[in-house]
Amino acid sequence: MESCRNLTTNNAVGLCLLPSELIQDILFRLALPEIIRMKTVSKTLASVITSTDFRRDYNIQSETDTWVFVYTKRSLRDSILHGFTDRSDSWFKIRVSELLSPVVPPGEDLSFLTASGDFFLFSSNNCRQLIAVNLKLKTVKKIPPSPLGPRGISSWRRSGLKLIAGPHGTDRFRFLFADLYENRPVLFEYVSESDTWRSIEAVENELNQPGRERDQKKVYLSVIHRRSESVVLAVGQGVNDHPPVILRPRFDGRGVEERLAVGFSTSDTNTLNIFGDDYMAIVRSANVDGQVKVFGCIEVWRLSGGVWELVSKVPQDLVNKVRKPYSVIMGCLEARDGIVRVILVSNFKGMWDTIWFSFDLVKGEWKWVPIPETRMEGLNIAGITLSTGLKL
Repeated sequence: MESCRNLTTNNAVGLCLLPSELIQDILFRLALPEIIRMKTVSKTLASVITSTDFRRDYNIQSETDTWVFVYTKRSLRDSILHGFTDRSDSWFKIRVSELLSPVVPPGEDLSFLTASGDFFLFSSNNCRQLIAVNLKLKTVKKIPPSPLGPRGISSWRRSGLKLIAGPHGTDRFRFLFADLYENRPVLFEYVSESDTWRSIEAVENELNQPGRERDQKKVYLSVIHRRSESVVLAVGQGVNDHPPVILRPRFDGRGVEERLAVGFSTSDTNTLNIFGDDYMAIVRSANVDGQVKVFGCIEVWRLSGGVWELVSKVPQDLVNKVRKPYSVIMGCLEARDGIVRVILVSNFKGMWDTIWFSFDLVKGEWKWVPIPETRMEGLNIAGITLSTGLKL
């Protein structure tokens, strides 16, 4: 990983002169890429960082850190994952091309789907394959086609898939996605240990759950989103859990004439829906001039019984603080540990802008996380996601 912020040798030497307790306290405040960089500039710091106690304590602390990853490319050779966490004030670059090039044919068109822990999942458009990269072990695995057959980039809906990393330091993971097969919602699951897929037909929700007693151990995968109704699968996280349950929440908050855009929106629609876990963000925009728009309202909704329930709106003063004109906008959403996080990435005249909002469900408070600018002008963005679990 490369940092966009310079860490000089003089800084490291000065740090080594401090008492060991203070050194550890300072290191605990750094993001993982900065820790890795520190190991290379000083033997003293390397000995602290590689100690068993420090690694254990740092990993416990960083396990819940939230990362936003943006994948940019002109070609496979210069493709980069840009990572940012609110623990730091700078972007980090992960040159995944060094790992992907030996196994991906030249000229292949890759898209970044999702991440979990040390794993990053890509889809190839020409070969129509899934490729999993383990950043910790520096391994690359081609996943065999699912029971639905080979799939290109356009076949994957990010709100309908989930990557679940195995124990840290292992090469084990599970990949889930939901789709229709013969007009029925079906869960497809890949297990890396056996290198096999299985498919499980979902069952109807006789009890009309989840209600307000929400099951935090479930994974929620989107299947269909229509103007007034959605189809979502509630899936247990265990390998041998019960069959997934079909949820059909209705939505009454959309105008009759509104076009529905999910995950990605261009200038032909004023509403963007972003699904993640059992929540949904709605970004409502207005025309400025021709193909240019500006968003004016951001809402968060959640599954509640048989309907989508409005949770909160981003305060107008926060919206006014960060909104900019755009011609293209995309987003991702994550709900974890009582916090709903919404990421918006927009483009205007070749310039990319990233916005991060968080909503505390317990306190009922919105927070804007400032994100520094990064040099992505003129690059193609081929995937964004939120993730956790990066460890030493």
